[in-house]
Amino acid sequence: MAAIPVLAVEPEIQSTRTFRHVLNVIVRDPLALASTIVILVFILMAIFAYQAAPYPLEGAGKTNVANSLLAPNAAHPLGADRLGRDVLSRVIMGTRPALVVPIGVVLFAVLIGAPLGAIAGYKGGWIDEVIMRITDLFLAFPSLLLAMAIATALGRGLHNAAIALVVSWWPWYTRLVRGVTISLRERYFVEAAQATGVRDSVIILRHILPNTISPILVQATVDLGTVILAMGGLAFLGLGTQPPAADWGLMVSEGRDFILKQWWISTFPGLTIFIVVLAFNLLGDTLRDIFDPRQYK
Repeated sequence: MAAIPVLAVEPEIQSTRTFRHVLNVIVRDPLALASTIVILVFILMAIFAYQAAPYPLEGAGKTNVANSLLAPNAAHPLGADRLGRDVLSRVIMGTRPALVVPIGVVLFAVLIGAPLGAIAGYKGGWIDEVIMRITDLFLAFPSLLLAMAIATALGRGLHNAAIALVVSWWPWYTRLVRGVTISLRERYFVEAAQATGVRDSVIILRHILPNTISPILVQATVDLGTVILAMGGLAFLGLGTQPPAADWGLMVSEGRDFILKQWWISTFPGLTIFIVVLAFNLLGDTLRDIFDPRQYK
């Protein structure tokens, strides 16, 4: 997982990063605007999955063997899988775990990693050494490989896969926030708070962590796409979502034996993963440009 470079956040610059400013930049950037629209469409699709799916019962897993391996047609625009289930409905129903679970994974990774990084960067000394050595221990393994090992140990299932990804993802936020905190603890507003006798815990919560939101937001946006890809990989290997539930990675796995003739079974869910991951990556790049203070120098 490629880490986003640490961004130094000036308080006066951060105050100008209003929602209106971010929205204006996104609207002026065609790629960012298209990415945002794609993400919003999939979010709405996840919320209204049952209403949007043409065959919601098939999307939820009900079989219809009469339509087994049916090619794309007017009634089934994306065809049907080997059990006769409508692929379009399965793709739509698979939007929920594909978006909700990665959002939860990134959120918990931030909640674990960011405070640890702030404590390590602010306190320094042996506390910093202990936290960062533990972090380095987790970072010594590729994130997906570590998640696979943990998911295998916990057992197959969507929840266990999510736990495995949280365990393998939090160290990246610890390292990111620690780097930002080291630069922030020498700033005048932190020194002023220390001089007035403010407790370290209050300084970390009120002065350090709020100034790390921008780089965390950028990293989290990119990570959402990466976690979606990782969740799909775990499902493809049988460690994530279990049949008959709909999951994009699981659908790709179920169609791999038919890829040469019934190509639509794997192609459309795989293409969906590609589109969503690309949208999050492009939006993350735009947010990085917005929150990078170097462009204002």
